[in-house]
Amino acid sequence: MALRTILEFPDPRLRIRAQPVERFDRELGELVEDMFDTMYAARGIGLAATQIDVHRRVIVADLSEDGSGRLVLVNPVILAREGRQRCEEGCLSVPEIRAEVERAERIRLRAQDAEGETFEMEAEGLLAVCIQHEMDHLEGRLFVDYLSPLKREMLRKRLAKQRRLEERDAAQTR
Repeated sequence: MALRTILEFPDPRLRIRAQPVERFDRELGELVEDMFDTMYAARGIGLAATQIDVHRRVIVADLSEDGSGRLVLVNPVILAREGRQRCEEGCLSVPEIRAEVERAERIRLRAQDAEGETFEMEAEGLLAVCIQHEMDHLEGRLFVDYLSPLKREMLRKRLAKQRRLEERDAAQTR
């Protein structure tokens, strides 16, 4: 399959709300495989289609060390939330930045798999955090939105500076 480019904050395409998947076909299967390949290459545990500029309600996740825990969520909907937990989160779209975010400890959700079969599942702990984080992407939200405006602006400036330095280093190596 193919590696896709991951959009990075503050790219406005990350703010586009994803649309429901209506066709469960070969193209969707290829998207899912590309998403897993991209997520594994970036050393992430979750990826929403929005992050690769595909605005469909598709999430992939895998919390395992060996790629054996693949989870595909198409058109996911959270049915219930319980408890609260604070967890330090990172994001492939906000590289090298981590911040503490409050999320539900346990969730119950309904989704479809890549073939369109509907299922329900429960998740808790890190998996619950991961799913909630990726579902935020489908709504055009990022974990930095949970931070104060001052912290968010500091992050934006830090990332801009980081990109300028990377571009300068790349230009010097040519």
